[in-house]
Amino acid sequence: MSLAYELQFFAKDGPGGEKTEEPTSKKLKDARNEGQVAKSKEVTNAFEMLAAFLLLRFWVEYMGTFFVGGMQELYSQIPDYAKLYEGHIQTATFRMLFTRSLSRILIIILPFLIVGFLVAFITNLLQVKWKVTTKPLKPKFNKLNPVNGFKRFFSPNSLVELIKSILKLTLIGYVVYNYLKKNIPPIYLLYDISLNQGIVQVGLLVINLGIRIALFYMLIAVADFVYQKVKFKKDMKMTKQEVKDEYKNQEGDPQIKGKQRQRMMEASRRRMMQQLPEADVVITNPTHFAVAIKYEPEVYDAPYVVAKGADYLAQKIKDVAKENHIEIVENKPLARMLYANVEVGNVVPPELYQAVAEVLAFVYHLQGKV
Repeated sequence: MSLAYELQFFAKDGPGGEKTEEPTSKKLKDARNEGQVAKSKEVTNAFEMLAAFLLLRFWVEYMGTFFVGGMQELYSQIPDYAKLYEGHIQTATFRMLFTRSLSRILIIILPFLIVGFLVAFITNLLQVKWKVTTKPLKPKFNKLNPVNGFKRFFSPNSLVELIKSILKLTLIGYVVYNYLKKNIPPIYLLYDISLNQGIVQVGLLVINLGIRIALFYMLIAVADFVYQKVKFKKDMKMTKQEVKDEYKNQEGDPQIKGKQRQRMMEASRRRMMQQLPEADVVITNPTHFAVAIKYEPEVYDAPYVVAKGADYLAQKIKDVAKENHIEIVENKPLARMLYANVEVGNVVPPELYQAVAEVLAFVYHLQGKV
């Protein structure tokens, strides 16, 4: 028994061979349209964390004052409403009090939402520039394939994500340990100070610690950004076969283009042979080349080429000339010069005026026109 093997599937990167070619501009453009870009989420996370703790540091005092004042105002109104409705607060009143409380909370957290959105927008814009696409939002059913999911679970990318998670936990643990180690005395004093002072101390401790974590987190973000750039460049590389296929798709299959050129040449020859009976003379090599000339003073200032051909086509031109009683004049040098230098429909160049004029004069004399 014999087995047939597809050896190309044993290549490093599957069919087409190894991906060694730099990505083409079309490949990068298509990837961008699909939402595939070199972007690090860690950069956005790091800057959002830093912005949040910096804002908290300057906003926390107003937050506390606004929140405490709002709660005092809310609770001070409850007895009045209870007295108004004989000890029972109606649902509409409770809904109104709840709405007021919720609006105050929204006012407190609104700056964090705005800053978070702006930081995320700017960091992503700086990484990948502006390009709106909805294709990444479309569901991809191949992700539901358990085999593909298993492959992704044990992929190099998953290993990198695991290493990043371990680094983040290690870094956060190191920063928290060192910071708390240096700030143990203020923590012990919490037993001897008032509640408000204790809240302030704990708040400052958390904020300063968060800022330090965010700054150290930047190191991971920078490393991940470089990794994502390198990974994206590697993923975008193409095999030699992919480059050839893309070239074919852009430029067209050479065989198809060859057939198109052949059809165009055939159409041009048909038009040329249709105009041939209007020629005044056919100048020949005598066997290899044939060039048909016509002179119309009211149209062109000089004679022009109606048709030309070599070998088989030259013989065809001579046959048509005989059928239409067109004079055939043998002039080897002139036939070669006209065939090589003048395209069909173009006038004769000045350097050949004299030679062509002599041939036309000879023909006109034979026809009795002069």
